[in-house]
Amino acid sequence: MTDQRPDKLFSSPLSTVNDFAFDEAVARVFPDMIQRSVPGYTTIIPMIGLITEQYALDDSVCYDLGCSLGASTLAMRHGLKNKRCKLVGIDNSASMLERCHHYIELDNDPTPVELFCADIQEIEFEPCSVVTLNFTLQFLAKEERATLLQKISNALLPGGALILSEKIKLEDANAQSHLEELHWLFKKANGYSDLEISQKRTAIENVLVPETTNDHLQRLSDCGFSSANNWYQCFNFSSILAIK
Repeated sequence: MTDQRPDKLFSSPLSTVNDFAFDEAVARVFPDMIQRSVPGYTTIIPMIGLITEQYALDDSVCYDLGCSLGASTLAMRHGLKNKRCKLVGIDNSASMLERCHHYIELDNDPTPVELFCADIQEIEFEPCSVVTLNFTLQFLAKEERATLLQKISNALLPGGALILSEKIKLEDANAQSHLEELHWLFKKANGYSDLEISQKRTAIENVLVPETTNDHLQRLSDCGFSSANNWYQCFNFSSILAIK
């Protein structure tokens, strides 16, 4: 169940490239896939722990929404340390959560973690102090994103934090083209072939719809966050820290 394999999902020519889905095949290779595909991912994860340590409040809930295999959940867990918080991870992929359970059990931190297989758009949030959306919002339809962020904003306690990591697009088409090329080179440097990169891009282009940083910042402001700033960017991947 917890065997990790190298990402070879798109290494052979496919007659039909289906839309990307977080199924069992992806779950088996996800640690390899995300580290070789998302520049800066290994920096963002430990910083999620640091941000959680700074903003988590006693007697509140902390959420990891779209927790996948639990990398950000574990970072949050370690950041909570001795604080009296409930940590909740939610994902709609049973295959991802099955493996996430295993990684949580292997971790020796005593902070309890609750995992739920659910649609993050349908849950009722408890009063919370830290919420992580680590490359999750981008998979929702654009017209549905504000509704989720408003629900999160309504549940966050004053001074609470939202960590929002996303693939972004730039407003300037020329700059966007340059960053896309650098991302392509990043993947090639990590061992992906042109075929793998091309087929993966086809699979994900209708599933992951990026927006500009300004789009995200304006939406966060509209949803009631008192401040929102881009704290990290590597090529066309960034992370925003929004404070209620």
